[in-house]
Amino acid sequence: MQQLILVLNCGSSSVKFTLFDTSLENEVADGSVERIGESESVLKFSWGSESITESVQAADHTEALMGIRDVLLDPERGSSGTVVAVGHRVVHGGEAFFESTLITPEVEKTIEEFFSLAPLHNPPNLDGITAAEQFFPDVPHVAVFDTAFHQSMPEHAYLYALPYELYADEHIRKYGFHGTSHRYVSGRAAEILGKEEGFTGVTCHLGNGCSLTAVKDGHSVDTSMGLTPLEGVVMGTRSGDIDPAIIFHLAESRGMELAEINQLLQRKSGLLGVSGVSNDLREIMEAASGGDHRAELAIDIYAYRVRKYIGSYLAALGGADAIIFTGGVGENGVDMRRRILQGLDRLGMVFDAERNEACRGEEGDISAPDSPIKLLVIPTNEELLIARDTRDVLQKTSS
Repeated sequence: MQQLILVLNCGSSSVKFTLFDTSLENEVADGSVERIGESESVLKFSWGSESITESVQAADHTEALMGIRDVLLDPERGSSGTVVAVGHRVVHGGEAFFESTLITPEVEKTIEEFFSLAPLHNPPNLDGITAAEQFFPDVPHVAVFDTAFHQSMPEHAYLYALPYELYADEHIRKYGFHGTSHRYVSGRAAEILGKEEGFTGVTCHLGNGCSLTAVKDGHSVDTSMGLTPLEGVVMGTRSGDIDPAIIFHLAESRGMELAEINQLLQRKSGLLGVSGVSNDLREIMEAASGGDHRAELAIDIYAYRVRKYIGSYLAALGGADAIIFTGGVGENGVDMRRRILQGLDRLGMVFDAERNEACRGEEGDISAPDSPIKLLVIPTNEELLIARDTRDVLQKTSS
């Protein structure tokens, strides 16, 4: 019977799942349960050339995982195998986890301790783990942390210039996110470029949430997101970097409460806040093409901030093998890549307009033949990396 690894990504109102065979050569099936907690949830499941969408009852993650288990064990739906391990995406591992790890009660307790650092992510991540352990009780479960890749950052990169006691007592520091994506694409870049010692350069994960990472010999040495995913470049609804005094100004001049300001910075800013149109870059570009000044301004700010981070990370690294674009915008945003790379020739980044135009949603080299620094588009595959880590942990524990 085929041995399978189940990968779970549990959010507050959804569970995404992917099933791999243990060779990791084949993705057997994937799907999701959406609208968890609502009166009618939706299960989507695809295997081979077949797919279904059906209504299910999923008041919580336990019921969602029950529905996933039932569909996975249905021999008529293409998964004629047995799950031998479950890999879980966990957003925040703090300073406790430098690598993926076998889940134990102690690990679960530590994940819970970081609820305050990732209140929107770690609680549903842990709910998913607890539910999955009920339905797959006799197999190992592995936690793969978004923050783990960035634990190689040096102190001078992750510490804020605040009283040191705030780090020592409250663990206030830069942690970084999207680590699974940055690790996957930097590893793939090393393969493409033949860099056995590891890739050196800048990885740009651009989507509704965005982050850049400076990678040195395969290790993260700096990243744009910080204590939370709010820091860094402009995002769909997040402001990215701002002057912190703006918070005090809004409290004093508008009488805004901290919760209101947090909502403004997290949900009402970024591309949405500047454009007044949408958080979706495609809709903003359509508005800009029709002459909408604020839409064009939002695009310009977004590209400028990414370009500025690339330049600063090149200075920090002292050079690069390549710049990597990934994520929904990075993989498909032909015009945005052009805007970001425009004028960077003197820094060694020369892009080819025709190659850039032809590369949409697939792996490709968009640099000119004479570009000293390669410009690569690499679709991310976080699920595959989680499956790889799960298999590796499984092999270590069984040896």
